[in-house]
Amino acid sequence: MKRLVLTLAAALVAATPALAHDDATLDAMQAPHGGQLRMAGAYHIELVLARDARGGKPASVKVYLSDHGGGKIAPAGASGSVVLLAPAGKVTVTLAPAGDRLEGTALYTADPATKALVSLRFADGKTETARFEPFKPR
Repeated sequence: MKRLVLTLAAALVAATPALAHDDATLDAMQAPHGGQLRMAGAYHIELVLARDARGGKPASVKVYLSDHGGGKIAPAGASGSVVLLAPAGKVTVTLAPAGDRLEGTALYTADPATKALVSLRFADGKTETARFEPFKPR
């Protein structure tokens, strides 16, 4: 009887669908590089912008990739762009692999009203996009 109960319990756990990470869940998580996390397909995408950017000199735009378990994914063969939409205007940043991330630079200001759209193309030709509010207060 005990074995039957354990077997049924294991079957219930295995049959429970994995819960997707919505934006609120991801915003409550500590992002590994201090940015904002979003989910896109099989990836967690972390957008990291310079919180001290003032628009007078180029600032970094970094995108890190991980799987849903937090395992790092190398960006080899990937490319992409980030469109920053802010009250001051629209800026498009081209991303290229740079070590463990995709990176570019742009003139932008750290503004809480900024929205961002990250578009990525992977080596296999697949694409993913994610929307961010990178300076949104937590």
